[in-house]
Amino acid sequence: MKLRRRRFLALAAAAAAWPAMPRMARAQAWPSRPVRIIVGFPAGGATDIQARLMGQWLSDRLGQQFIIENRAGASGNIGTEAVAKAPADGYTLLQVVTPHAINAALYSNLNFDFIRDIVPVICAARLAYVVVVHPSLPVTTIPELIAYAKANPGKLNYGSAGHGTPQNIACELFKMMAGVNLVHVPYRGGAPATTDLIGGHLQLIFSPLSESIEHIKAGKLRPLAVTSATRLDVLPDTPTLADFVPGYEATGFAGIGAPTNTPADIIALLNKELNAGLADPKIKTRIVELGGTVLGGSPAEFGVILAEAIEKWTRVIKFAGIKVE
Repeated sequence: MKLRRRRFLALAAAAAAWPAMPRMARAQAWPSRPVRIIVGFPAGGATDIQARLMGQWLSDRLGQQFIIENRAGASGNIGTEAVAKAPADGYTLLQVVTPHAINAALYSNLNFDFIRDIVPVICAARLAYVVVVHPSLPVTTIPELIAYAKANPGKLNYGSAGHGTPQNIACELFKMMAGVNLVHVPYRGGAPATTDLIGGHLQLIFSPLSESIEHIKAGKLRPLAVTSATRLDVLPDTPTLADFVPGYEATGFAGIGAPTNTPADIIALLNKELNAGLADPKIKTRIVELGGTVLGGSPAEFGVILAEAIEKWTRVIKFAGIKVE
């Protein structure tokens, strides 16, 4: 794993290695036609929304269409393979999200190597989850949840969007650190899991904020904690899970990647323009509404985030024995 991490960070830092004159000439010529941003998940979710925010910004700034193309399936692997095998010319990009850091430990027969085949461009945002329970559950805090779970081992069901999804991994990390026994009920997507939680068929979910915030506001779900290191602006009265389970943090991310060997001047231009977009008040507000914290920064900094996430979630997956069907 350390060798893979070093290789990934080396790829992320490769942008500095290109001569100045060829970079300038290529950047002036690109983009001369529409650019695709591949999203490996269905339209309408937080991943898709953030990709469209960035795509529209780039379209307005660079004078060519940045088209969002949804290639859903296999936890994002179908879309990732399409980008990994695309020409490294800057005209095919990837919306990089948390499952990309998880899949390497779950799938052994992929036709691509994420670390080898995708180079990071920018991490747009960190994304938190919120621990939500059905109002009938007699707990209002994380300590009460832990005590209730320990008094009723194996009797609390938590839902997720499926085996190996961020919701599943985040809750397994909680189980590992808090020493509780919760039963995983996987669904084919987050929406049906949320529906069953509201209906009382589940007791809790580590939910993306975009899937639960309206139900929280309506009183249909009770928030106990957020999984980020700090509180969220959209849920200022909800504590962090780390307030009660020291050291706990489970955050996702959303950013942009490109096929390895994409010209470094194109990577640099994309990074510059996307950092400018993340400073725009309208984009920042929308990301916060989705439960995110705006980041930005260099390709190398995104490389560090990805490498650390891959190492962390690989440990959790192995500890929990998570396998995909």
